[in-house]
Amino acid sequence: MIFDLSGLGAWQDLPFFADDLPGIAARIDGSVLPPPALTFAALARTQPAATRVVILGQDPYHTPGKADGLAFSIPEKFGGRLDSLGNIFKEIQSDTGATRTQTALWDWADQGVLLLNTALTVPPGRPKAHAKLGWSRLVSQVLQRLNDHPRAFLLWGNPAQRYAKHLAPHHLILSSAHPSPLSVHRGFFGSRPFSKVNQWLIDQSQEPIRWADR
Repeated sequence: MIFDLSGLGAWQDLPFFADDLPGIAARIDGSVLPPPALTFAALARTQPAATRVVILGQDPYHTPGKADGLAFSIPEKFGGRLDSLGNIFKEIQSDTGATRTQTALWDWADQGVLLLNTALTVPPGRPKAHAKLGWSRLVSQVLQRLNDHPRAFLLWGNPAQRYAKHLAPHHLILSSAHPSPLSVHRGFFGSRPFSKVNQWLIDQSQEPIRWADR
């Protein structure tokens, strides 16, 4: 398996890429989602210095054509079920009163929202199959890199919440159930993460995130 590392920028000096990625690549047998050219799209799009908010999920969508390398984001051309993203849209509406219909979340990334999964690959049709492949070392190193000054962290689901131990106390840390249809009613709906993050950013003298597109 050959991954595209050309856009990593300031993330590229994380020890993971020299020490761990070769072993992970050697253990992947067959195709993965998202395609290898997009595996590190979230890191490439949102550099450390630009990161203001981190949304940490679980693993990529396991349906071909649905994962684009940013956690929860779905290409506009996909046309299938939105599942977790559809529930995120419902919470944006309930929380902020605004509406989002655009399924690709690149605009969030460009505002400093790092959309990262706890596993960066998944085989088609096999959710969580790469959860123990070694991606945890990358996630830990990313979060430790981001401890230099206060940021907002949204930890959605148990796999994400296990990384809270890597975060400094000066951050805003909001934990809830994952927005998956299987768990969304266990505390994601009604958690109001979007307004809470924006109020915290305003209190930090920063611009709020434009979560909606209408």
